[in-house]
This record gives sequence, structure tokens and C-alpha cells, in this order.
Amino acid sequence: MAAGASRVAVTEKAAAMLRELREEHGPLMFHQSGGCCDGSSPMCFAQGDFLTGDADVLLGQIEPGTPEPVDVWMSREQFALWKHTHLTIDLVPGRGAGFSLESPNGVRFLIRSRLLTDEEDAALHGTDTPDVRAQVLP
Repeated sequence: MAAGASRVAVTEKAAAMLRELREEHGPLMFHQSGGCCDGSSPMCFAQGDFLTGDADVLLGQIEPGTPEPVDVWMSREQFALWKHTHLTIDLVPGRGAGFSLESPNGVRFLIRSRLLTDEEDAALHGTDTPDVRAQVLP
């Protein structure tokens, strides 16, 4: 796999919120929602509060400065549509999705997406669970 190839990243602003949430809730995870009621938002949960299974794909792990990496999941069905996309988890003011941990803080996590470069796509082709760590973006 090409060095630096990943499907997911996190901004420093989002990483700072994840460090705060980690202090309060323990280890964390994300599940990228498929739309409908929660509007395709990345949902942040305490690890184990959202059960993943065969219908889910591990996109990667982000390292926001917490003691352990944060897994980022998506439904396999949604991944089939987004497999050529790189996702960046950002943080913006506003109301978050009801069950996502950041909601009471007046902020919400937001996905910013871009197409993978040809090099990234080739490096990640055919990998539902890439063994790469995501980077923190400024």
C-alpha cells in the first residue's frame, strides 16, 4: 500500500473535540451514517455503544491524540458508493445528530469529501479494511 494512503482523516479542530470527549466517555468510535434521519453525519459514540457487524466496513483509524486510535466505520452498502472517496472529519458550530457525543457542546462533526487520487485509489483498491492510520489535518 502506498505510504500515506488512507480513506479517512481528521482536522485538528475535530481532533481537539475528540480528546475532550475521550476524557468524558472513554475510547471512541465513529460510524458514518447512511442518511435519512441523521443526514449522512459522522456519528461519534463511546466504543461499544454502537454495535458493528458483517454489514459494516472499517474505513480506517484516526489518531487524534487520544490514548488509542478511533475506528471509523461505514455500512458496506454505503461503502460501495463511496469507495473512491476520501473523507475528512471536521467540526463546525451547530446542532449535531441526536445520539452523537458532541451534540451537547453546540457543535457537530461534519464530513468533507474528495475523490481519491489515482495513486491513492490504486493503493487502496479492493481493501475494505485498509491497514493504515489516518492523518490529522491542520
